Amino acid sequence: MELIFLILLVLLMALALGSGYPVAFALPGSAIVTVIIAAACGYFATGNPDAYFAQGGPWQWLSAGVTNLRGVYWDVNRDTLIAIPLFIFMGIMLQRSKIAEDLLVTMAQLFGPVPGGLGISVVFVGALLAATTGIVGATVVAMGLISLPAMLRNNYAKPLATGTIAASGTLGQIIPPSIVLIILADQLASATDQAGTARKALYKWATGEFSMPSSFDVVSTSAGEMFLGAFVPGLLLVGLYMVFILIVSLINPKVAPAVHGGSFDKAFFIRLALALVPPLGLIFLVLGSIIAGVATVNQAGAIGAVGAILMAGYRLREGEKHAYTPVILGLISIIGIFTVLAFFEVNVKAIHSLHDALGITFALVATGGLLISVIWSCWRTFKIDDTLKGVMIETAKTSSLVFIILMGAAMLTASFRAFGGEDLVRDFLGGLPGGFWTKFVIVMAVIFFLGFFLDFIEISVVVVPIVAPILLADPSANVTAVWLGVMIGLNIQTSFLTPPFGFALFYLRGVAPSSVKTTQIYKGVIAFILLQLTALAIVGSYPPLVNYLPNRVSLISDTAPPPRNPRLNYCVDSYISDQFDTNGAAISAAIAKAKGLNYSYLPKSLQSALMSGFDDAVKAPELMKQAWAANDTITTAARKYKPVQSDVRDVQADIRKIDGEIKDHRTEISRLYDVENPEEVKKKLESEIAVLTKEKEKLTAQIPADWKKIYGDFHKLLKNETLLRGKFRRAAQSGYGSIEDFLKTLHGNKAYTDLQSDIEKITSGVGTRPPADLVEEIEAVSKQANEVPGASAISSDLSKLRRILKDSSPEMDKAAEAAAKLAEDYKSELAWRDRAEANLMGELENYEAEIRSTIGLRNQTRFTEDQAAFVAACQSDHKDVSQNF
Repeated sequence: MELIFLILLVLLMALALGSGYPVAFALPGSAIVTVIIAAACGYFATGNPDAYFAQGGPWQWLSAGVTNLRGVYWDVNRDTLIAIPLFIFMGIMLQRSKIAEDLLVTMAQLFGPVPGGLGISVVFVGALLAATTGIVGATVVAMGLISLPAMLRNNYAKPLATGTIAASGTLGQIIPPSIVLIILADQLASATDQAGTARKALYKWATGEFSMPSSFDVVSTSAGEMFLGAFVPGLLLVGLYMVFILIVSLINPKVAPAVHGGSFDKAFFIRLALALVPPLGLIFLVLGSIIAGVATVNQAGAIGAVGAILMAGYRLREGEKHAYTPVILGLISIIGIFTVLAFFEVNVKAIHSLHDALGITFALVATGGLLISVIWSCWRTFKIDDTLKGVMIETAKTSSLVFIILMGAAMLTASFRAFGGEDLVRDFLGGLPGGFWTKFVIVMAVIFFLGFFLDFIEISVVVVPIVAPILLADPSANVTAVWLGVMIGLNIQTSFLTPPFGFALFYLRGVAPSSVKTTQIYKGVIAFILLQLTALAIVGSYPPLVNYLPNRVSLISDTAPPPRNPRLNYCVDSYISDQFDTNGAAISAAIAKAKGLNYSYLPKSLQSALMSGFDDAVKAPELMKQAWAANDTITTAARKYKPVQSDVRDVQADIRKIDGEIKDHRTEISRLYDVENPEEVKKKLESEIAVLTKEKEKLTAQIPADWKKIYGDFHKLLKNETLLRGKFRRAAQSGYGSIEDFLKTLHGNKAYTDLQSDIEKITSGVGTRPPADLVEEIEAVSKQANEVPGASAISSDLSKLRRILKDSSPEMDKAAEAAAKLAEDYKSELAWRDRAEANLMGELENYEAEIRSTIGLRNQTRFTEDQAAFVAACQSDHKDVSQNF
């Protein structure tokens, strides 16, 4: 019966959407109506309103929907959605400032002489507008009004002209900042949590271990990472469009002829700069701030909104006196702020000198100038053509539409789960042959098909929460959330071009002249849809196009994970192994040279620690080689193991499902006390249990008899590799840690020497000065000694002397002995410290530098640029971890 109500839910939603009922009400309305009907049928048929729900009851699922709905606004972890109205405001403000018109006219003249130049200029402008406004409707309409007549006048083929404009207008859906990417990031964040839980459950069930290594976990994503991940695929799509137009124009010049006209004089290049530099500057500020890690997506959205106001402020007064004054004041103020930050430490609570006061003063002046420029520009947009009011109203409308659909989709998803829809989809996808990629292709095909009828928001908020957890939880592909999000985003982009409901087609049809037929528009977009699918295939087959940039930025940001992070172990080991192969001889020579130095005058404990560290440093490369040899053995064995493992896991999944059904039947039998004819119902349930038990026995027989041995032998290989990598890391820690600690000790020599006068004062004062006075001095000196690296022996002597003197009746003989020992230990340590600094420190610093990027890499706090590049590239490929499950 649950399946019947699930079908009813889908039919009601399709009927409501197909009839033109507002999406914001169609989604939650169909969910509420279906839940109420199911509850009523259950109550009148069985007396239990929960009867026809897969689990729980109507009140539980309605409240879950409300909880999800409230989470859209109130969950502090979903603050990413704040960026939506900011970017919408930025886009609408720039659209009202007529930036598109300026760009299209100047770019058309610039690219016109090139074969297909007008088409290429449309794609170029579409990419720039995508990175600034991101509003498909406004972009398509602007280009349709300005570029389409020019293209038709110059004998461009109508299908090519209309297809170019429609496709270029949709670039805003994949080139950041994009509302689609923000919504997908929000949906994938919760999907990642579900996928992580599912993968941990799978690991526990497969291995029997309660704790899954963090390197196997599903990594979440954010809007910032989605922007970074989509950047290269967006440029790839732009490149494909341009290359296609160029090739078509070269093969058949009649469909896209070159256009000659206008002179490239000084006035033209001034117009070009005024049209091109402002949007490029805004793109640099918005995306650059995210890529550089100096701003979150929300903060970048605010930067974009302010930048749009400044641009609109001068554009609305173009040609008038002082038109550029506010924006010039703003630019000067921004330069002033960066200059102050470069030369002053700006902290109001830490003004200790005239220099600090000057820094605060300059900062206040620069900030005041920026505020004046923004307020001035706001006033212009408010007074001229009521622009600000119109932008605010449109922003409120569009933002409300997005958020209401998000809330409605949250209720629909809860209802879908109430009737077992998620389990049905999971079972269907899990039962497909071919593993992850079959599931992925099916999902992509469904999203592409839905794009013919639904828009991007509906697909993002209805389909993604259902299928994303299933795809992300699969350890065989181990795809990243950002890659999956960008792939879905590229796929969703086609929904704007696919008839009959492609919105870009509607927008263009509305402004195209009557001489352009609708069929010509449909014909024109076919090639660009194929190009989008080509981009989808390229990005799907080469994940680093998406993953590299987010990984690289993450590893060099202020909050970058250190090299010792367990999630980075595989790639860090790969880097170290590569360095051993390249510089192994130099590293071995450095170890031998350092080990051969004279350490005889050092304390025995230090000598032992250093010699042990050198021995471990010698072992480290060989242990690393053994670990990779073990990895190669696993790779070879996995070719035979994984097909068997896959078959067995599929059978075991079916067995697990049968066990669940048997458990449910037995639960029903235990609750038959309030059912009519309990014996008859019990007999029926027991009969079904018997059938299920026989089916389970048949499935169990399909598992190879030697499966336990196969599994055990393979996991011995896995454990051996883990053991060898652990040995390497311990050897590296010892090999580098001992020399690092010793160098810290030597670098603390000045601080150690500074203790001399205080220690002499204390030792000479024992027996001549009051113990209470000495105790205070000892405590002060102890604090200094505790901060000196390697001064633990002196700290211990000071502590012992303090305890003796602090006694109510101190034994002065013991105090004198302790003072003498303190003086002797200090003198002895000072001697070997001075000698070691003179004879060892330089050589050992060279040695430490030689092994820092290999044996000592995990002891560093962050990666260098080269290391980050290597590790980011390594992480960018998806690594199959299913053999560990």
